Amino acid sequence: MREFETDVVVVGGGASGLAAAVTAAENGAKVMVLEKANTTGGCANMAMGPLGVETRMQKERLIDISVDRAFNKFMEYSHWRSDARLIRRYLEQSAGTIEWLENMGVEFALPSKYFPASEATWHIVKPKTGKPGLRAAATMIKIMTERAEELGVKILLETPVKSIIKDQGEVIGVTASDKDGDLEVYAGAVIIGTGGFGDNPDFIKKYVGLEWGKDLFSYRIPGLTGDGIQMAWDAGASKDFMTMEMVFFAPNTGGYAPIELPFRQPNLLVNLDGERFINEEVIENPVFTANAIEKQKKKIAYSIIDEELIKHYEEKGLDLINVVTSNMDMSYFRQEEEEAKKNGSDVLFIADSIEELAKKTGIDAENLKNTIDTYNSYCDSKDELFHKNSKYLLPIKGPKYYALKLGLSAYGSAGGIKINYNTEVLNDDLNVIKGLYAAGTDANSLYNPDYAFVLPGNSLGFALNSGRIAGASAVEYIKANLMEEQ
Repeated sequence: MREFETDVVVVGGGASGLAAAVTAAENGAKVMVLEKANTTGGCANMAMGPLGVETRMQKERLIDISVDRAFNKFMEYSHWRSDARLIRRYLEQSAGTIEWLENMGVEFALPSKYFPASEATWHIVKPKTGKPGLRAAATMIKIMTERAEELGVKILLETPVKSIIKDQGEVIGVTASDKDGDLEVYAGAVIIGTGGFGDNPDFIKKYVGLEWGKDLFSYRIPGLTGDGIQMAWDAGASKDFMTMEMVFFAPNTGGYAPIELPFRQPNLLVNLDGERFINEEVIENPVFTANAIEKQKKKIAYSIIDEELIKHYEEKGLDLINVVTSNMDMSYFRQEEEEAKKNGSDVLFIADSIEELAKKTGIDAENLKNTIDTYNSYCDSKDELFHKNSKYLLPIKGPKYYALKLGLSAYGSAGGIKINYNTEVLNDDLNVIKGLYAAGTDANSLYNPDYAFVLPGNSLGFALNSGRIAGASAVEYIKANLMEEQ
């Protein structure tokens, strides 16, 4: 058994782990990062950018957002289920974290909203090449990794951690393994940041109640199996609220696929019974729409349009766009449509009549016809059922009809390890487990019950900021212990 000694050992080299490692090293600690993958970053390599509030970029562009306003919005959104002290500390630190990253060399595009009713808190990373978009944050991860190495942080890749070592109730290190066998790392503090359980269908079914591949089609970043959460529980950590960062997509398309463009608009949404179940204006908020879809039969819905609506969007543009879809137009959809016609599709259905569309989708035919007739009558007056804005009331009259199947998806998991506002891990009695900290997705129980899309950038923002808090808190703990020993 090989043995190592360090001040701080970080379990996981994603956004939270790197933020913790860099912060601890900047505060004078000797740091080791143990990452089971062959590269750093984890799910952050798929991200676009973190939340920031009261940042320089926002102030320069007169973006009206304050920590107080963001805090109140977050707490109201969660109905005060979330840890107020932790959220307050996270938001207050977020502007400093953006500046901290900029000082490393990370560049950001304009602060952005996710959808019109959200706030412009999303600081999307500007890649070295190309436009900001999906995976833009990989550039940030590369810079953070280089900064960690510059500070002397020892990063061991392909080194999965197996368990936490405790002595008389205090955490003193971890056991792990690599290609050369088993090892133990003894440290003054351990920080867990392993990215959650998004790649663990058993965890998802047990703790969230959804069955992956059947009624949930979420992203699965390889290796995010909840092992960090489990080892924290095994060390005495209390379980905290666990959920998924819910959104909705056409199943098995990868999310925000071009095939979805005309269907993510505020048009007719129906369930398998052929009935409306939502004011379709809500479709701009992925969480709210996912919540509504989850209540429907088989947890699916269909967006119904016709050829005239497609032509309308081709000529006048889409009614709703977001940062992710802003670089796509209807030509992308037409290409996908042709591919679907050529190769078949289990999510896109095209028919020459409502009856044929119902048969292809499995929607109740009689109800679907009645719903479309009623909906079309609303287009001549007003929506008597849900009072949707009249500008979105566009009739569906054929001659060609389209339906896109929509189901539940998620960017990943959230929550599991109970922490306080210093990111110290707590036991079932809500007492601190000395020497143990958790950050990022593993400890992100703030989305209770839903991801706060009104403040976009939250997942990566919390990962970075909680990582920084954990790194600083761990060093403070180690220094306090040294003073006690002296």
